Amino acid sequence: MVATPIGNLEDITLRALRVLKEVDWIASEDTRHTGQLLRRYGITTRQVSFHEHNTRQRLDRLLRALDEGDVALVSDAGTPGVSDPGFELVQAALAAGHRVRPIPGPSAPVAALIASGLPTDSFLYLGYLPRQAAERRRMIATLAEERRTVVCFEVPHRLRAALADLAGALGDDRQAAVCRELTKLHEDIRRGTLASLVSQFGKEAPRGEITLVIAGARETARWEEARVRRALERQSAAGATPTEAARAVSEESGWPRREVYQLAIKNRRKPAGPAEERQ
Repeated sequence: MVATPIGNLEDITLRALRVLKEVDWIASEDTRHTGQLLRRYGITTRQVSFHEHNTRQRLDRLLRALDEGDVALVSDAGTPGVSDPGFELVQAALAAGHRVRPIPGPSAPVAALIASGLPTDSFLYLGYLPRQAAERRRMIATLAEERRTVVCFEVPHRLRAALADLAGALGDDRQAAVCRELTKLHEDIRRGTLASLVSQFGKEAPRGEITLVIAGARETARWEEARVRRALERQSAAGATPTEAARAVSEESGWPRREVYQLAIKNRRKPAGPAEERQ
């Protein structure tokens, strides 16, 4: 399992270069892409493609190759087995009694995390966010009380929608970083609140590989629902709209803004009781 550069071809270890030269085969996600790296360092080892669309067809061939010698698995960029079918080859190789060795190196999630300025002591990696909007929102909703820093991938044409969904579920003021084209010539790391990032990327069409890093929820004791309702009533009496009230109360209560907003709407629709009518 050989980690390869995520952009800058100089980001490869001496051990990785030696292993790629010594093995009998290199299983590559894209042989043309890996070929650029091999040519850069004068490596002539034979390649065989191994990606999500041919996993079943290639497993037997690679296991036979392992019976006769060594195989290096690489992805297009970064550490193989992370958001690619590499784990299936690892499982099959282990089941067949072969030894699996990691050759560590570049990794986009880790690179983005350490450059984000957000806590690194504990983090949750999600891979790519779901393509469908409804599914993406359901996943993001589960992160409302997640204390760990969250790292995930997103494609350029869905970035603004994903940021907007994150802001809606986690709060406009949640800190985050959009890390684009890491280690490449046009590397770009934007840091700020989710609201500010939505605004920035609403004005321009981003390009390239994107990794998102989102701060975890603050260590706030979650209020009881009755206390949230009372706070909403005070906000309403002061003239705040449901949106304004939800934003203010969610920051203090430990509740996700979306849930507070739903309570605010229910409170507004609730008919006044007899005691309220007499006042």
